[in-house]
Formats: sequence, structure tokens, C-alpha cells
Amino acid sequence: MQLNELIHFFEKEYPLQLQEDYDNCGLQIGDTSLSIRGILVSLDCSEAVVTEAIEHNCNLIICHHPLLFNGLKQIGASSYVERVVRMCIKNDIAVYAIHTNLDNHPEGVNAEIGRRIGLMNTKILAPKTNTLYKLSVYTPKDALEALDAAIFKAGGGGIGNYTECHFRQEGIGTFTPGVLANPTSGTIGERSQESELKVEYLVDSQHLPHVLKAMNESHPYEEVAHDIILLKNQDTRYGAGLIGELETPCEEMAFLAQLKKIFNSKGIRHTKLITKPIRKVALCGGSGSFLTKEAIRSGADCYITSDVKYHEFFDADERILLIDIGHYESEQYTSTLLIEKIKENFTNFAIRLSEINTNPINYL
Repeated sequence: MQLNELIHFFEKEYPLQLQEDYDNCGLQIGDTSLSIRGILVSLDCSEAVVTEAIEHNCNLIICHHPLLFNGLKQIGASSYVERVVRMCIKNDIAVYAIHTNLDNHPEGVNAEIGRRIGLMNTKILAPKTNTLYKLSVYTPKDALEALDAAIFKAGGGGIGNYTECHFRQEGIGTFTPGVLANPTSGTIGERSQESELKVEYLVDSQHLPHVLKAMNESHPYEEVAHDIILLKNQDTRYGAGLIGELETPCEEMAFLAQLKKIFNSKGIRHTKLITKPIRKVALCGGSGSFLTKEAIRSGADCYITSDVKYHEFFDADERILLIDIGHYESEQYTSTLLIEKIKENFTNFAIRLSEINTNPINYL
């Protein structure tokens, strides 16, 4: 199987549109026509991971953290990134990264953490914005059914847990066909009017190109009158962090002990205990201190994340138990999640979980 088939699958499941502006998800190194022999999945792509891939005849490394964040001005040997790039090119190994597009996915990094600690009734903590568009299309009444069907099939018209949604209103459209026009109705050079419907659909950024193609192909008019407006509405399907509930409230120290065991942590940092049972839990894998105030507003009893700086612990303000379990620790099960997803859909190549602990942090 060629690499481009796997890329198509991943970018349909975890669209690149979900990544943050600063990120660099997707193919990092390699040719999309590469024939996949074997896949090695790891949290990071280090020299040791590339060596492991070579030893096991894997020519594709899938990692969570992108190898290439910033542009390289040279490919020498002065940094681990340069050395890894050289190793991969020499050995014809491709590298693909699934980072914040997996973080922002409802079945991604945070969902995996939530499953590990037994959260129920989960939802996105901070839904994304600027991912939804309102598409308005003007159509004759007798073309509505075909237009509807095409747009819905292409992924338009969804609102949260609802599908096949639109709003319509009647009006009159006027037009004068030019000499090169081929009008569905009306006469060239004469102003005409048509009884039309204005139909509005909600479309996310992932599906917008497909919806526009479907709209043009199914519409009877030579020139399709339409407008596209970017919305500030929250898209509750995607976003940062997660919030849910434990089935049974847990005493704070017992909960911290459970986290330490589940995530194989050498040490957990946390704020002062708030002397109340933990029931409602907010979390964000990786560096998530930017969501502390959102976790407080959500009414969570605790917030689990990592990379919290000294002064950021004060943001808890004794209103929430802020817990730092470590960056690697919070995301370590991401590789298992990706392997399960690949195995569900592909069976024609070997997939290995890296045995390399890429955590750069050591504890005394």
C-alpha cells in the first residue's frame, strides 16, 4: 500500500484543519508514493526511534509530536532534528505527525486520557471557533430536493448531533442574461425574474470544498448565486481539553494516587488540596495551562494537564485542584490509540509500538 492512501485516511479522520496555527502536522519527510513495508508508532521521532525503525524494517514513522516545527536553514549534524532528517533520508524512511489535529479531535488524545481514568458524560472543554461557515444558496424551488441531497451527502447541513439541516425563505431573483450566457430560463438581453428560495446551510471547514463542488454540480443555473460567511460560533464537536464525571466521587489523595499509577508518573505536582471529593474532572493532554481558567469556569473539581509553570499554579486560586502529571506521561497512550485506529482499517503491513521511552525528563 502506498503512503498516500494512509495519509488520505488519517486526514479524513483527523483533518489538518483542526490543527492550531502554530503547528505543523502532516507529512514531515518522505514521498507519498512510498510503498509501506512497516510502521513504527512513537510519541516523538528521535535518533533512537529511527534506529529502531531501521532494525525492524519499518519505512514509516508515525509520531504525535512533529519533528519539524520551524524551518531548517541547513541539514547538518548540529541538532537532533538535523541528524534525524539525515538518517530518514539516507534510509528512505517517511515521517508523519498527528499533533494538535489529534488533540482537538473528540476521539483523540484527551478522550484516551478520559477513558483511562474512567470519565463519563464527556464533552469538549474549549470548543474551537472559526471552523464553521454559513453557506447561502439561491435556487429555484423545483431544484431544492436535488441541491439538498447533494449538499447533505458532501457533509453540509450538520449542527452538532443533527444532520440534514437548512433554513429557507422565498424571494424574487432578477437577472439579464449576457450574449455569452446559456440561461436555464429567461431570454438573452432581456431582464427576467424568477421565484427562488434562499437556502442556508452550516458547513465546517473540512467539508466546505466538497460542499461547494456538490452545490455547483447539482444546481441548474449556469452561474450559482451564493455567499459564504465565516462564523464565530463555537464548533462543539472539536476543541481543546475535555470535561466529564467520575462514576463515583473520589477523595483527593486517593485520586492523585490513582493518577500516578495509571500514568506511570515518577511524581505529580499539584496545588493545595481543596478538601472536597473529586467528581467533575477537566483535563488537557500536553501543555494545557492556558485552559486553567476555563476549567474553573466549567465547575470542575480538578484540572489535569502538564507543563504548568510556577506562577501558573497561582491561577488555580484555591478554586480547583490543579494537577500536573507530566507532558510525556499525559500523552504516552497516544501511540496505542493510533495503532488501534490503523489496525481497525488496514491489515496489509506490520505495525509496531516503539519500545523507546522518548521522555527527555528524568527524575532523581
